[in-house]
Amino acid sequence: MAWDRNQMAARAAHELQDGWYVNLGIGIPTLVSNYIPKGIEVTLQSENGMLGMGPFPTEQELDSDLINAGKQTITELPQTSYFDSAQSFGMIRGGKIAMAILGAMEVSEAGDLANWMIPGKLVKGMGGAMDLVAGVGRVVVVMDHTNKHGDSKILKECTLPLTGKAVVNRIITNLGVLDVVDGGLKIVETADGVTREELVESTKATIVT
Repeated sequence: MAWDRNQMAARAAHELQDGWYVNLGIGIPTLVSNYIPKGIEVTLQSENGMLGMGPFPTEQELDSDLINAGKQTITELPQTSYFDSAQSFGMIRGGKIAMAILGAMEVSEAGDLANWMIPGKLVKGMGGAMDLVAGVGRVVVVMDHTNKHGDSKILKECTLPLTGKAVVNRIITNLGVLDVVDGGLKIVETADGVTREELVESTKATIVT
């Protein structure tokens, strides 16, 4: 047993705090908007120029002009505002965004993040991740614990080009939750049906007890 994509997103939604401005990255993080806990008011920012994103639309709500940074259709809210990319990245670089929830290809035990390219593969652009990890207050990564070959994506050192060094605070995977601490990673919790031993066995980074 392990968490599926929606369960990972629901767990990540519990990282949200009332009043925060939050950026959701492409992939699993975009699902977080569907699981914001009751009583928590957060404003979701998309670097393509939208502040105040709503959840994914129903078929009746679909508007192809409303998209997030991952080009998925989304909904607007009564308080939604729109602006150009320069103003969007001004928010990010100016420290106005409290937290970014991002996907990743690899994370190291020091909190290094690799999430923008695989050498030899076509890259349409690096997106806003490098600005986000440098400008926001807290970075939470949501990703599968291993790749499709079963190899750990949580490593002593990243092998792919870095997005940022020592920028990740917390990692949420299908197997559990880990924090970046001095000397390595600390297990915060395990996913339903996953033992601590299974999580450790699937992790190539140093686990701090």
